[in-house]
Amino acid sequence: MSAKAEVRFGETATRLAGQAALLVGWTPDTFWAATPAELMAIAMAAAPPPGDGIDRTTLTAMMERDTHG
Repeated sequence: MSAKAEVRFGETATRLAGQAALLVGWTPDTFWAATPAELMAIAMAAAPPPGDGIDRTTLTAMMERDTHG
């Protein structure tokens, strides 16, 4: 592993450990004992649910209403 990759890993691991501590109160020992799947489950639970979006017809209608006052 290159020195640059080691720094990037260390910075990323520190950030993730801090986020896990803030979100769920994990200690560093708990963070390092966790699996990536466990960490991902926490991240997914903290993320907002995905939206359904908007279809082109609705968008066009909204744009027309806005354009015409």
